[in-house]
Amino acid sequence: MSEHTLLALSPLDGRYAGKVAALRPIFSEFGLIKARIKVEVEWLLALADEPGIAELAPLPAAAAGRLRALADGFDVADAARVKDIERGTNHDVKAVEYFIKEKLKDDAELAPALEFVHFACTSEDINNLSYSLMLSQARETVLLPALDSLAATLRALAHQHAALPMLSRTHGQTASPTTVGKEFANVLARLARQRRQLAQVEMLGKINGAVGNYNAHVVAYPDVDWPAFARRFVESLGLSFNAHTTQIEPHDGIAELCDVQRRINTIGIDLCRDVWGYISLGYFKQSVKAGEVGSSTMPHKVNPIDFENAEGNFGIGNSLLSHFSEKLPISRWQRDLTDSTVLRALGTAFGHSLIAFDSLARGLGKLSVNPERLAADLDAAWEVLAEPVQTVMRRHGLANPYEQLKALTRGQGIDEAAMREFVASLDLPAAAKARLIALTPGSYVGVAEKLANDI
Repeated sequence: MSEHTLLALSPLDGRYAGKVAALRPIFSEFGLIKARIKVEVEWLLALADEPGIAELAPLPAAAAGRLRALADGFDVADAARVKDIERGTNHDVKAVEYFIKEKLKDDAELAPALEFVHFACTSEDINNLSYSLMLSQARETVLLPALDSLAATLRALAHQHAALPMLSRTHGQTASPTTVGKEFANVLARLARQRRQLAQVEMLGKINGAVGNYNAHVVAYPDVDWPAFARRFVESLGLSFNAHTTQIEPHDGIAELCDVQRRINTIGIDLCRDVWGYISLGYFKQSVKAGEVGSSTMPHKVNPIDFENAEGNFGIGNSLLSHFSEKLPISRWQRDLTDSTVLRALGTAFGHSLIAFDSLARGLGKLSVNPERLAADLDAAWEVLAEPVQTVMRRHGLANPYEQLKALTRGQGIDEAAMREFVASLDLPAAAKARLIALTPGSYVGVAEKLANDI
């Protein structure tokens, strides 16, 4: 670990730096500046292709290529130069404009276009598109792949253990049995639904000037259909066009994305807590790595640290995501600056979420089922067969079936012999009685195996 990481204020840039490396080029200061450069460059190219803007000639293919190369090849040294310029302007987006002009001024074909860099734009025209591009990139290259990897692990566990019976617990008390695989399938089904929603959230964008009305655009070029032009431009970036805004795009799409990610994280927390509990019950064992220490004083400990780490990081991520979804859609009148500093923290929320996914995957990879412990718990819970027995009694019209089983089982243990003796005493058809006598807690799982395999 370098001195730099040891001195990092945030664990995302210190202890967990390696785990969030995929997000750093997207959400870092460099990533934001790079996205701004791309938007400014594409805006200039779009203006040059508009016949109604006579003063800006269409750019030759080679010149357009050099302009795009400025964005595509933008590196950390370029970003450092933008920051140097910002120290003079005290304005981050204006620094980007000046950087591009600095790069173009000695290019004979591009220099005539200098004053069309950032033409008719407010800073928020560039910023909103940049953040939408950043979030789209993070979603496609990091978030969805991480979710798909977790889903693949859960699907494998669901299928592998589809038929392995497990005692359920509702309110912490013994309940109708399930299978290990079915419980993993339940989580997978929830995540699959949220995955579809995450993929479908529209990343919105606008480029309509100081208060959203194309005021300066229309004065400069009254014959250009600016709303149509803006729509084509925003959609050319792969974003959805928002036609009605103030100075800022109101961030509803970002809020929606944060809300979906928050639900995904919440499902992750639920899984972590359940598996943590099953480890405590002995249903799962954890693989032991040579040299690892579970406790500084208790040598025997093999703690479920991966699930605890995941739960904690999901929680930090959710706290931030909740703030984003509540705060970002609110802006005083046509614009206030509170969203600016909040948006810069987007990477922190997704960084903690990514760490949680990594820890959860690592924890699941260490699990092995303890079938003996599962079987022992089932064999000690014959009272759970009160449900099927009283249900069959109802079918065949026996008197007070629920009440009879309640008296037999509620609040007291009951073993195999007592349950079978009770069933043998019932006035039931022979086939129904035989089926109940053959039933065990481990075989009383309904269609859990099918449900686990169908996912």
